Amino acid sequence: MSEESKNSYSADSIQALEGMEHVRMRPSMYIGDVGVRGLHHLVYEVLDNSIDEALAGHCDLISVDINEDNSVTVRDNGRGIPVDLHKKEGVSALEVVMTKIGAGGKFDKDSYKVSGGLHGVGVSCVNALSDHLHAIVYRDGKIWEQEYERGKAIYPAKCTGDTTQKGTTVTFTPDKSIFQQTTEYNYDTLAGRMRELAYLNKGIRITLTDKRKKDDKGEFVEELFHSKEGLKEFVKFLDSARTPIIGHVISMEGEKNDIPVEVAMTYNDSYAENLHSYVNNINTHEGGTHLSGFRRGLTSTLKKYADNSGLLDKLKFEIAGDDFREGLTAIISVKVQEPQFEGQTKTKLGNREVTSAVSQAVSEMLENYLEENPNDAKIIIQKVILAAQARHAAKKAREMVQRKTVMSIGGLPGKLSDCSETDPAECEIYLVEGDSAGGTAKQGRDRNFQAILPLRGKILNVEKAMQHKVFENEEIRNIFTALGVSIGTEEDSKALNLTKLRYHKVVIMCDADVDGSHISTLILTFFFRYMKELIEQGYVYIAAPPLYLIKKGAKKQYAWNDDQRDSIIGQFGEGSKIQRYKGLGEMNAEQLWDTTMNPEFRTMRKVVIDSMTEADHVFSMLMGDEVPPRREFIEKNAVYANIDA
Repeated sequence: MSEESKNSYSADSIQALEGMEHVRMRPSMYIGDVGVRGLHHLVYEVLDNSIDEALAGHCDLISVDINEDNSVTVRDNGRGIPVDLHKKEGVSALEVVMTKIGAGGKFDKDSYKVSGGLHGVGVSCVNALSDHLHAIVYRDGKIWEQEYERGKAIYPAKCTGDTTQKGTTVTFTPDKSIFQQTTEYNYDTLAGRMRELAYLNKGIRITLTDKRKKDDKGEFVEELFHSKEGLKEFVKFLDSARTPIIGHVISMEGEKNDIPVEVAMTYNDSYAENLHSYVNNINTHEGGTHLSGFRRGLTSTLKKYADNSGLLDKLKFEIAGDDFREGLTAIISVKVQEPQFEGQTKTKLGNREVTSAVSQAVSEMLENYLEENPNDAKIIIQKVILAAQARHAAKKAREMVQRKTVMSIGGLPGKLSDCSETDPAECEIYLVEGDSAGGTAKQGRDRNFQAILPLRGKILNVEKAMQHKVFENEEIRNIFTALGVSIGTEEDSKALNLTKLRYHKVVIMCDADVDGSHISTLILTFFFRYMKELIEQGYVYIAAPPLYLIKKGAKKQYAWNDDQRDSIIGQFGEGSKIQRYKGLGEMNAEQLWDTTMNPEFRTMRKVVIDSMTEADHVFSMLMGDEVPPRREFIEKNAVYANIDA
């Protein structure tokens, strides 16, 4: 080929990709990424179709099976996808839905009033990214089937028998050439989403079965998700590890301005605000107009009641909106026909008409509750007053953090060993447990781009601390100062300001034992409650130091778990010597670099939040006062079979 031909740019250079081909070439545009999150998103897209049937009143039972080969089967008892001939496309409606991007009943308002699904790409996108997909439709007394390979139909839809059932069954196998990181589904991740959907759509029964595992009775692991009270139960679940200060969950559901609104809320003795908002079952963790409406209705109604009650007469300063939300756990769920999403991850609702609808609903709900429950009303207002007083104390402590943060390089924490690189995108900081391990890490690191900040012992448990205590804590102040971040923006006084963030990798590096895990959890709790934006933008990681060093003669190899250890011993044979690392301090600088800090060989786990509500529940349980739920969680999820004394 001539050089001229290589460099020519003509009509022949333009590729007109069909929809399914484009999905396969650019999958991240449709499902976010091709890692673990994108893999699980495939299940959610198929599940959303079944949930939409339920929202339309045609389905009340959905089952999801993780099969032995990591394929997934989703069944529902809805109407079944139509199978008659599609006049425009010349094939069955089933094939159109499965192979045409943007096809489906969700665009017909007579078929579906509202529908879930964040991107609206639907099951056709799942089909495109699956090695194999098998659809079975039970409709009008007949069974119809069609199979596909990588989005293309193997044969036309065909009738294969009679039935008294109704509904749709979809089984798909993710394409390993697309999902190269993994095609293994995580049961707990799927269970978290299904629990959420059951609460958001009361009355629906969703079962999750893992056919890869069997319980003590020799039966497949299975769970049923079903809620009679919906959001009321959701709030109780989220607050199960917190202590309530009022006797009830305040709730309402109704329609305002043709927008279905459902709200449930309660107050606890914590210092955190836990608001979770949904639009058409989508978790809008960036908030939006429905959250603004909730805050407006809550603040105005409580403020009016507090003023009329005379409880604020002795207060010497104004109550702020934040004060009304301390210790508040609330769920706001709205159903919108044509939701407009904005924000960085397209999970911020932009429909202006929703603000007044939610605000009116919340005001009416709260006015009725406060009138009928004067004792609870008094407790809430007293909590608000305490929050206001603590906010003033926290403001002073926060200003101290701000002053230290904006100082020159000389104002950085004394224990920080900084790196020479100044581009945050190239820099990483290790938060290391203890001075001993910190010293080893300083010797072993690459000084060009790796900074080390040793932390003294266990940092403050922010889950049980008032805000001003958090900002007064020396270790936490050092983290703020070292990272270069500050709290408060023009839009949100509690938001994290990342404009001067000094590192784009924040690595938690603790011992691989129970104490180390506890310290990691304390740090993660702090990040989740006070620096959530760091996690959301993918800046937080957990280092994975090895557990064992196996030696035999000149041969040596590291192992990160018991299975790897046993496999290496099997390769080395008898006479292998095993060293169990009880802490980072037992490694020398070279070993720590080789195994845990060298970008070429290290393993690091990026911290991601699959579900805000699940994360909220877990952190409040692990770091709260209630022991039984914490013990149950640890027993179920314990990594260490043998705990070192």
